[in-house]
Amino acid sequence: QVQLVESGGGLVQTGGSLRLSCTASGRTLSNYVMGWFRKGPGKEREFVAAISRSGTITYYADSVKGRFTISRDNARNTVYLQMNSLKPEDTAVYYCTASSVGSPRAVAATQRTDYWGQGTQVTVSS
Repeated sequence: QVQLVESGGGLVQTGGSLRLSCTASGRTLSNYVMGWFRKGPGKEREFVAAISRSGTITYYADSVKGRFTISRDNARNTVYLQMNSLKPEDTAVYYCTASSVGSPRAVAATQRTDYWGQGTQVTVSS
């Protein structure tokens, strides 16, 4: 069993930045492809970003490419999502996920995840 706890959400103005963190307990994160999903008000849940077990391969949704960066520190059992140039449409609850699928691209394609965090709210004001 893996428990994921997100932090770092909050209220920010358009153009601002936030860094989300996700810390795991129970099992080492290095066994999983890690990802971030989000669900905005009145929207379906959507994939945001994912990173391979070693941290060398990343994959992003087109809507965040060039603005968001996912990274991981396996020694600290932590995954990060650096979000820059935030827009009002980025407003959502952001969820950290751990997946046993083979690659970040596979997480995006299948949206198969084994574990979810409880989510952290990100609100971008215009």
